[in-house]
Amino acid sequence: MPLRPPNIQEFLKTLRREQAGYVPNAELGIHPVVKERFLGRPITSVADEIEFWWKAGYDYVKLQPTVNFDPAGIAAKRNLMANEDGTVIRKWASEQNGIIVTRTDLDKYQFPGINEIGYERFREGKENLPPGMGIVGQYGDIFTMTWEMMGFEGFSMAVYEEPDLVFDLNLRLGDIVLSMFEKMAADPAVDALWYSDDIAYAAGLMVSPAILRRYFFPWLKKIGDLSRAAGKPLIFHTDGVLYDVMEEIIACGVDALHPIEPKAMELGEVKRRYGDRLCLIGHVDVDMLARGTEEEVRAQVRKNIAAAWNGSGYCAGSGNSIPEYVKYENYMAMLDEVAKSREHNRARVG
Repeated sequence: MPLRPPNIQEFLKTLRREQAGYVPNAELGIHPVVKERFLGRPITSVADEIEFWWKAGYDYVKLQPTVNFDPAGIAAKRNLMANEDGTVIRKWASEQNGIIVTRTDLDKYQFPGINEIGYERFREGKENLPPGMGIVGQYGDIFTMTWEMMGFEGFSMAVYEEPDLVFDLNLRLGDIVLSMFEKMAADPAVDALWYSDDIAYAAGLMVSPAILRRYFFPWLKKIGDLSRAAGKPLIFHTDGVLYDVMEEIIACGVDALHPIEPKAMELGEVKRRYGDRLCLIGHVDVDMLARGTEEEVRAQVRKNIAAAWNGSGYCAGSGNSIPEYVKYENYMAMLDEVAKSREHNRARVG
């Protein structure tokens, strides 16, 4: 990979759909195995994280507050959701009952206190950033944690039978996560905010728009208001087909939408319908990255850029994230093809 100076301002321009000089790279998550292979050594610090994101061609490093939602502290051993190393474990969330089934379960659950949330990684990030590089502050999953803690069937039943229980759990989780965004929005070292919370899948929304309006959209709106007040772009991640609620997503103050899941929505159509109000991110299918060829990946990158980048408004990346099972060579091919697009654009402009 040719090393280039990062330019967070170009990334921010792209998120705001202002004229930009090149197509930026953007990912929500990259597995440590991939990052460590790229660097050729373990990642043990924020400085190591920054080195990876910089050398891989990103204009930012994505950082999260540190917080522990692990229910093991109250001896609830089933369906643990926290990962000790901060990575995502691929497992099925409970389809039946989760950790919180009754009001007593909610009262016993040991939620982390606001003063227990750590922001040291942002201080370390600011101290180690190379010139031109920025920080994206990210967290999420208020809606997702609500149903995961109850189990999807338990959540679905409780929405109608015990709505106060669902509301109170959602409120506890939302207040904690919102406090993180308040802190990140106020931090001058943070350049943009990224909220992630899956509300859909390839065939439709996970729940009705009415339920989302009760347990999801109020939180997204509050985060959007924080972003606008701080003058920082807001990226929102969700998988799935979103046409039924796209106007509501935009109304919440979202500037950029990730990852435009290939099986759910076609990038060109989303660009035609919403590209004047949303920057689009991603759309290289993870299955292609895992099982396709390098040339197929390169062709898809070129197709995405042609469909969604008209001088701004598109960041290249995967259709979800970069798990450890993708072909490393395909991930490198994706990054390299984006870099080639920059050289082509520079030559064209010159």
